[in-house]
Amino acid sequence: MIIGLTGGIGSGKSAAGNFFTELGISVLDADTEAKKALDINTPGYLDFISKFGNQCLNDDKEIDRLKLRDLIFNNPSKKTDLEKIVHPIVRNSIITFINNSPSPYTIIMVPLIFETKSQSNYDKIITIDCDVELQVERASTRDMQNKEQILLIIDKQATREERISISDDIILNNSSLAHLKEQVLNLHLKYMELLNE
Repeated sequence: MIIGLTGGIGSGKSAAGNFFTELGISVLDADTEAKKALDINTPGYLDFISKFGNQCLNDDKEIDRLKLRDLIFNNPSKKTDLEKIVHPIVRNSIITFINNSPSPYTIIMVPLIFETKSQSNYDKIITIDCDVELQVERASTRDMQNKEQILLIIDKQATREERISISDDIILNNSSLAHLKEQVLNLHLKYMELLNE
């Protein structure tokens, strides 16, 4: 069983993913794979340089993520160019990960399942949901960005309602990490029962 784990910025996807990992479940973070796809001297990096030039490189010739984010944030064609490089690499990483997963079910953390219309890739979808105020508070603390920047990112992502509309299971993460962990455990037990039917 392949499960997509989604949620907006600052919703608590990573924390939920970590709790599933603690339960012995294989969890892959698609965002981490997307970052690795552009690591220096990888095929993705070389492809990036050929299409974008040196404008997003730092002094060490690595891709400066903040410069890149600024470049694509308001430039749909550049965003599309970047996705054409990164998405196939991430897709291959996901396929390899699923094929090699030893756990009873596998979780792929993908923030943009609704936006990319990729829900059919998963047997089930979990959404980590929380109030927007909490998203802003968590994300601005973690990413050292101001609240206006976080709100702009939230604006570009699917709404809570859109994400929930494609979900099989919803974890409301408005409380403590202990409460999140308890909800993850309950879902895990539910999935294990399903698999043993």
